[in-house]
Amino acid sequence: MTIRVLLVEDSPVALTILKRMLASSPDITVVGTARTGKEGLALIPQLQPQVICTDLHMPQMDGLEFTQEVMANFPRPILVISSSVQPENTHTVFRLLQAGAVDVFPKPHGALGPNYESIRQELISKIRILSGVAVFTLRRRKTTAEPVSFNPQPKQLIAKDTKDRESKIPKQQTHAKQPPPVPPSLPQQSALSSQHSPPKKILAIGASTGGPQALHTILTQLPANFPVPVICVQHISEGFLKGLVDWLNGECSLSVRIATAGEYPSAGTIYFPPEQHHLELDNKGRFHCSSAPPVSGHRPSVTVTFNSVANFYGKSAASVLLTGMGRDGADGMLSISKAGGLTIAQDEKSCIVFGMPKEAIALGSAQYILPLTEIAPVLLNKILIKKI
Repeated sequence: MTIRVLLVEDSPVALTILKRMLASSPDITVVGTARTGKEGLALIPQLQPQVICTDLHMPQMDGLEFTQEVMANFPRPILVISSSVQPENTHTVFRLLQAGAVDVFPKPHGALGPNYESIRQELISKIRILSGVAVFTLRRRKTTAEPVSFNPQPKQLIAKDTKDRESKIPKQQTHAKQPPPVPPSLPQQSALSSQHSPPKKILAIGASTGGPQALHTILTQLPANFPVPVICVQHISEGFLKGLVDWLNGECSLSVRIATAGEYPSAGTIYFPPEQHHLELDNKGRFHCSSAPPVSGHRPSVTVTFNSVANFYGKSAASVLLTGMGRDGADGMLSISKAGGLTIAQDEKSCIVFGMPKEAIALGSAQYILPLTEIAPVLLNKILIKKI
């Protein structure tokens, strides 16, 4: 059975390239194309695509409005394919993810490019992944959500202590910097930070497909004087990392930036690895950025970071493994668990892709298996009150 794809793209050149790439895969069929979001919306009831690929900037109805309308009326997995990675556009790209799009992908630029084949393979891989994910009906100005599945995968087995809970979709934020209440018992950030020695604790988070939305849900709940540095490893297409960092920096109370080799992690800051680099800690607890080969097909690799955190921090480490395909991070979380650190895996119901957390659960490395919306409260409780 082939995967039915609708392409919404106003550039004839880009549309031709995308059609050629997808036509090379026998299990994918482009069932229709549209030049505007309005045209694309009208085609959905007739064509019943399983995956929609949309551009950002289009006439009549842009990608953001199109995504909102699709998720409110005809929920389908949406892949944003855009060249809008300039600072003035990246915030809008990630607003599409808030609106319900699953992933972002850079717009290909022709068959003569040096990376054409790798881009083609990555695009096809993403389409295959998206064809099997669960999506949600997102009604504007409402907080309720109805899960809707297309080509659902067989039900996965998870750990015995997982409770059957209803997943929730976080309320969309319409403006930046909505800081959560600051627990009065927290010390001031200035007293916690040091540029000459490592902090006493650390939090590491790994994510892949669906990760930007999940990270947004967790990180926006952390208060400005959260006393622990946060390292986030997100699998994301090349060219979108800075946009992700800038978007989160505008939404979170904590500072969000790309880590610099040789610096100590600092409380009150969320760090991402530089693009195409693993992020580790050296024997003094400082950041080490490596261009070593990919691990489990990924660079940066969640497992590489988790292993490094386990080695340096041991029981003073906390880790979270979020939605994503594959098993990156599972072995690293096991290392943190064996070292006595806190380990949390996102549960199946709230995952866009229940792959990485499932693998960690299968290894027995997840102490807690939680819905996305419950992860930040548990982190605050464990780190601030019970003092990991």
